[in-house]
Amino acid sequence: MLKRLSLSLCLLAVSQVTFAKPDNLATEQILRRGNGSEVQTLDPHKAEGVPASNILRDLYEGLTIESPDGTVIPGTAESWEISNDGKVYTFHIRKNAKWSNGDPVTAGDFVYGLRRSVNPATGSQYSQILAPILNAEAIIAGTKPVSSLGVAALDDKTLKITLKAATPYLLGLLNHSTTYPVHKGSVEKNGDKFSRPGKLVGNGAYVLKEWVVQSQVVLERNPMYWDNDKTIIEKVIYLPIEETSAELKRYRAGELDITGSIPTSQYDWIKKNLPGELHVAPTLGTYYYGFNLTRPPFKNNLKLRQALSMAVDREILTEKITKAGEVPAYGWVPPGVNNYTSQQLDYATLSRADRIKKAKQLYREAGYNKGNPLTVEIRYNTSEGHKKVAIAISAMWKINLGIKTRLMNEEWKVFLENRKQKKLTQVFRGGWIGDYNDAFTFAELMQSNHGINDSGYNNPKYDKLLEQAAGESDMEKRRGILEAAERMLLKDHAIMPLYFYVTKHLIKPYVKGYEPNILDHTYTKNLWIVKH
Repeated sequence: MLKRLSLSLCLLAVSQVTFAKPDNLATEQILRRGNGSEVQTLDPHKAEGVPASNILRDLYEGLTIESPDGTVIPGTAESWEISNDGKVYTFHIRKNAKWSNGDPVTAGDFVYGLRRSVNPATGSQYSQILAPILNAEAIIAGTKPVSSLGVAALDDKTLKITLKAATPYLLGLLNHSTTYPVHKGSVEKNGDKFSRPGKLVGNGAYVLKEWVVQSQVVLERNPMYWDNDKTIIEKVIYLPIEETSAELKRYRAGELDITGSIPTSQYDWIKKNLPGELHVAPTLGTYYYGFNLTRPPFKNNLKLRQALSMAVDREILTEKITKAGEVPAYGWVPPGVNNYTSQQLDYATLSRADRIKKAKQLYREAGYNKGNPLTVEIRYNTSEGHKKVAIAISAMWKINLGIKTRLMNEEWKVFLENRKQKKLTQVFRGGWIGDYNDAFTFAELMQSNHGINDSGYNNPKYDKLLEQAAGESDMEKRRGILEAAERMLLKDHAIMPLYFYVTKHLIKPYVKGYEPNILDHTYTKNLWIVKH
């Protein structure tokens, strides 16, 4: 017996209400968005990072999407049923869902996309996120054929997804780019170039018109989109601007309508002079430093990792450096995650003086002292904010332990590749924004076989806990398992959590429809511009 998800039916009913366009619309509906680093690719199954995700949410659409407040709602699937054991989801694809070239979107397109995501030949760094689907892990490991994935098209408009165990966050996961469908004919015709302008066939509210590297990515409204009548912005221009100070200048000059972030050094000025345009809100994200655990000096040296972590004053970082309401992080999973209590490092309650005293002791026991100091490299991607954090931490290490630090900044693509290769990195900047509201989105990043586990953390006991959590349908037991896994990760000091993120955007007063949400996901199709 199947149970129909009443939420999806209610939302579907709401979506059928006659749409009335807002009053006082500007004649020109062109939105300019600051987007951080240059994206590596717009292939939804290979892309990494927030900048690419922002664009892909406009170009493609999953089975589910999010309302402006972050609530999961029907996307290309208009409704679904869930089996009583929570292992089988049956999705009904909208009859009017089309690709940007006019072809109908079918259940088979989602089967093709999901199989492509888990196929080792695709080279997705995110494929592990699909582990809840039956046989996904074996396919990723190369021990089962792609055709064995637990997805099936029952007909053109009915998709069945079979899971290995009940997965409470599945509906939130299904709006992640790894789950997006891709147009089979376009991919087979154009190969790796299918995601370029003139070739990308998407099913989202916008289509890709132009991509000038280090300049701009231009999207235009997709008239074939099933909900196009409610889309108001005609064109959105994404501008890759790594330096937040440069982004602020362009915003003040009227070249941007929304910034990706703000320069921390000018936070007080912005708060005083642009109060109605500054939007700060909590988000499910952790800013951290990773240790390369695959090579010296951090391989098999727990005491050294612990000493470096204890020597960092997170309160100073958030009060004096970031200054926008960030919360000092003594754990990996941020507060606000559904059905979860964030865990903490064992020294979180110690006084500052006691932490430094213990850090010095551990540093000596690890084989270092002021006569034989550690020389270490902090690697970060180009950004004024990342540089300030790195300078502050290197100063704390120098003052408290006598460590000599080299700072290395790199362009985003190079930085990601070096992190992945683990040949040059020692300490590196990291940031993880939850892909869905569940602790597993943080826990799984540190699995030994995860494609973005750039620390190289490999603890079979940790992996076993995550395996147990993935197969546990009792929510309280699952919660306990995941909390135990976080405690283990923190005890091993595989990473150094620094602070929990808040989102920081400047938005022009004439841009309407924006609502902050815990995942900081904003679809352009939900925005509009009024006369100004």
